Amino acid sequence: MAYLERGGVRVSHEIVGERNGSLPVLLSHGFSASAGMWAPNIGALAAARPVITWDMRGHGHSDCPAEPAEYSREHCVADMAALLDAHEIPRAVIGGLSLGGYLSLAFHLAFPERVAALMLFDTGPGFRSDKARQEWNDRAMATADRLERDGQHGLALAGRGMLAQADARVIESLPSIEVPALVLVGAQDRAFLGAADYLAAKIGGAELHVISDAGHTCNLDQPEQFNQRVIAFLDQLDQLDRV
Repeated sequence: MAYLERGGVRVSHEIVGERNGSLPVLLSHGFSASAGMWAPNIGALAAARPVITWDMRGHGHSDCPAEPAEYSREHCVADMAALLDAHEIPRAVIGGLSLGGYLSLAFHLAFPERVAALMLFDTGPGFRSDKARQEWNDRAMATADRLERDGQHGLALAGRGMLAQADARVIESLPSIEVPALVLVGAQDRAFLGAADYLAAKIGGAELHVISDAGHTCNLDQPEQFNQRVIAFLDQLDQLDRV
């Protein structure tokens, strides 16, 4: 485990795997989880490439700054860019689960030239409708309030600042994505099946797979299926990247 400091906030992360010409990967976890959620996957995925996992602000071993403004989509995206810079990686496959997938899309919106491909697991792209976005934000605030009552102050701040969504920029950016994209969703993740279909329809050439007997954390519920799909996608990218 290592720490990157950006603006006085320490971000915990780890890089596994050797540089051998294959595209590196940056993986972002879901809300209230940590980099530890990739434990069943990291060995297989890092066998042929470097893989960076990290803890978002307020999560895992990363700092929990006291200022609410430190928890935002923009800060997370900047943290992701700083992690790549710290390891001298100009361009990588950017992927994540749930909130981590949404942040991967936000990273592409901010730094498209640094994204070789996207991997979106049990992920939603946000909302076009102000009403639907407000309903989501109301649920996010209720979750944050519950976490606050439970004494999880950092997660509560993250919920209010990172889980909540301010606009429709991410979902509106989908048709502009030109890099390869892998979309995976658990067959039992009913709240995100429609979102997965939407991502696959709006991102040109996106590859969609439904993971059987899996819920919202398809990488944990069915790690073997998950690893096979991801490795096949990454191997195809490497072949294209070397042409």
